Amino acid sequence: MTDATAHADTQQHHPVKLYLTVWVWLFILSACSYFVDYVGVQGLLRWSLIILFMLLKAGLIVAIFMHMAWERLTLIYAILLPPLLILVFVAIMVAESNYTLLTRVMNFASGT
Repeated sequence: MTDATAHADTQQHHPVKLYLTVWVWLFILSACSYFVDYVGVQGLLRWSLIILFMLLKAGLIVAIFMHMAWERLTLIYAILLPPLLILVFVAIMVAESNYTLLTRVMNFASGT
């Protein structure tokens, strides 16, 4: 058995029904998003619903079409690690902004 044949035998094929189901769910979520605009929901509820539907669609696309539902380590590195790093950088910026504010308050208070 050649290396190419061995690789072809170990590939996992997903049923077409799975992809069709995902496409139907993407259509339903898009319709719900458009329905929010059609009904005329306003304010924070409107944007919360639109973002919820957008995140659900993105999650379906990433999990199924990018095959991340079957690769746990890839999911961690590609989806969970970047937002975690962004939160760390935001925390660093918050700490630095508090230090800057404290320095300004101390300097301006002592100058008057």
